[in-house]
Amino acid sequence: MNRAQTYRNFTNRPFPIPEFDNFDLFNNYDFMGKIKLEGMEFFSYHGCFKEEQIIGAKYLVDLVVETDTSRAEVSDRLHDTVNYAALYSVVKEEMALKSFLIEHVAYRITERLRSSFDNITSIDLEISKVNPPVGGKMKEVSFVKHWEK
Repeated sequence: MNRAQTYRNFTNRPFPIPEFDNFDLFNNYDFMGKIKLEGMEFFSYHGCFKEEQIIGAKYLVDLVVETDTSRAEVSDRLHDTVNYAALYSVVKEEMALKSFLIEHVAYRITERLRSSFDNITSIDLEISKVNPPVGGKMKEVSFVKHWEK
């Protein structure tokens, strides 16, 4: 049986994938994938003006992480991938801490993700402040950060 046939046998149910641990068959496959958390919404107290630190504002956060998903794609087991609930938790915790700049918040989130998830190979993060106090009408202002190994 060739590799393509073997892969097909492991991906068509009811073959018992959760018990499958022979990943040597897939050593030459590149299973990089992206996990995307889009439109996370927070009410936080970031900003340089005193009022921003008191009354707060609405923020939107988008996060994309790239990781090797080969084990998860074959095994169908959560512990073989990056758990998006854990990613959300990191973002939520960091958004709750007051900062003057969203650039600093992005730095903290990126560093926490890098140190907490060894298997992440790249991070794309966008933090948007809705209706910022700039003396005019503006939908949002955003900071975009990219990191990769």
